[in-house]
Amino acid sequence: MGLGLGIFLIVVGLILVSGVINADPSLIDLATLGWILLGAGVLAIALGLLMNQQRSRTKHVEERRVDPY
Repeated sequence: MGLGLGIFLIVVGLILVSGVINADPSLIDLATLGWILLGAGVLAIALGLLMNQQRSRTKHVEERRVDPY
């Protein structure tokens, strides 16, 4: 989920930064919002890759005990 969300945020951020949407919002600056979403997307991808790497390095130990009686 982290990788897909990160890619989505990057795409939306790049759309807002490049000025494809011609809107005149009075409350927020679309370019600033785009840079924030772009940074959040990069952070989401980095955290997703880091967590995926930790998950793949996990070792599972199976212990079997034999009852001698």
